[in-house]
Amino acid sequence: MLAALAGLMFGLDIGVISGATQFIQAEFGIPDDTIEWIVSAMMFGAAVGAAAAGWMSNALGRKRSLQLGAALFVVGSLLCGMAPSPSSLIVARFVLGLAIGLAAFAAPLYLAEVAPEDTRGAMISLYQLMITIGILVAFLSDTAFSYSGSWRWMLGIIALPGILFLLGLVLLPDSPRWLLMRNRREEALQVLARLRRDPQLVAREAADIEEQLRTPQTGWRLFLENANFRRSVFLGIMLQLVQQFTGMNVVMYYAPRIFHDMGYDTASQMWFTAIVGATNVLATFIAIAWVDRWGRKPILYVGFAVMALGLGVVGTLMDGGIAGRAQQLVAVGMLLLFIVGFAMSAGPLIWVLCSEIQPLKGRDFGIACSTVTNWIANMAVGATFLSLLNGIGHAATFWLYAALNLAFIGLTWALVPETSGVTLEQVERKLMRGVRLRDIGR
Repeated sequence: MLAALAGLMFGLDIGVISGATQFIQAEFGIPDDTIEWIVSAMMFGAAVGAAAAGWMSNALGRKRSLQLGAALFVVGSLLCGMAPSPSSLIVARFVLGLAIGLAAFAAPLYLAEVAPEDTRGAMISLYQLMITIGILVAFLSDTAFSYSGSWRWMLGIIALPGILFLLGLVLLPDSPRWLLMRNRREEALQVLARLRRDPQLVAREAADIEEQLRTPQTGWRLFLENANFRRSVFLGIMLQLVQQFTGMNVVMYYAPRIFHDMGYDTASQMWFTAIVGATNVLATFIAIAWVDRWGRKPILYVGFAVMALGLGVVGTLMDGGIAGRAQQLVAVGMLLLFIVGFAMSAGPLIWVLCSEIQPLKGRDFGIACSTVTNWIANMAVGATFLSLLNGIGHAATFWLYAALNLAFIGLTWALVPETSGVTLEQVERKLMRGVRLRDIGR
C-alpha cells in the first residue's frame, strides 16, 4: 500500500493543473499555446526523470529512487505555488516531472518484484488506483480553491502528501531481487521471508532469481545483440503509446475546458471534473478485482470498446451542437463511460504488462524505455489538444481518439500476451526462446 502511494503523487500532479489553468491564464493573460507548455512541461520533466530512473534504480535501489522522487516532488510543488511568472511555472512543473518520472518507473518495478505471481496484477493495479485517488483529491482541492481563484494554493498544497510519503518510505524494505543483484543474499532472504511466509516459497523464489542473475543487467548491450529482447522493449513502447493515445489524459488535463465547451458554467465545470475523478477511482476497482481472474486481454478488449463508444458519442453530440439540458447530460454520461473504460483496463493493465514482459537482465532498461515513451506520448497529448480543438474542431478531435481506441483492439489481439497466473521467469523463458509475443504468457 505504501509503495503504491507513489501513484498518489503521480495522480495529484496530473489532476491539479486541470482546475488551475483557467485562473493562471486569467492572472498572467497568456494564450492557449502557453497553457499547453505549462501543462506539458511536467511530462517533459517526467521523460527526463524516467530516462535516468533505470540507472538510479539499479545503482541506488528501488526504495532510494522512490525517496529521491518524493523529495523532488515536494520541492517542485512548493516552487509551483510560488511561481512569479509563466516561465518560472514551466520550470517548476519540469522539476515536478523529474519526480514523477522517477516514481513512475520505480514504483511498478518495486511492486512487480515483491508481489507473488497470483496477486501481482492486483498489486500493480493498486498503484494505478492510487493515481486515480490522487487525481480525485486534486480535483476536489481545485474545486474548493476555485471559489477564491487561489491557483497558487491549488498547486502548492500537494507538497503535504509528498512530505508524508517521503517519511513513510522509511518503513519499506528493499526489493529482494535488487538485494540479490547486489550480492546481499541474507538481507534478500529476510525480506522474502517477511513477504512470502512460506520457507519453501522463499527458497524457490530465491533460487529462480539467482539463476537469472548469473547473467547481469546488460540492458543496452542486450538490446543491441538480442532480437528477442528488442521485441519485448518495442512491445513495452507500443503499450505505452496505446495507453496515452486512448485520450485519457486529454480529459484529465483539460476537463474544465471540455465541460465549458459543453455549455456549463465555472462551478459546474469544477464539480463535474470532480465527478470524473470519482468515477476514475471507482472503476479502477473493476481491474483490481478481475485482473487476475479474467486475464489481461479480455479486460483490455472491453475497455477499448467502451472508450471508443464514449468518445464517439461525445464527438457526434458536439458535431451537431449540444443544445438543451438533456444533451448536456448525455455528453457528460458518455465522457464518464469513457473514464470507466480506461480505468478498468488500459489505465492499470498497461503498467502491469510493461512490468511483466521484460527479462530480468534487461528489465531496468526495458521499463525505462517504455516509461520514457509514456511521458513523451503524454507530453504530445497535453501539448496538442487545445490546438486540435482550435484546428480541426471538437467533433473531429473526439472522433480521432475514438478511432484510435478501435484500432487498439486489433493491436491487443495481435501482439499482447496473456500474463495472468504466469511467473515472470516463465514469461522470460518463452520470450528468449523466440516464441511469438502473443504466446509468451499462457
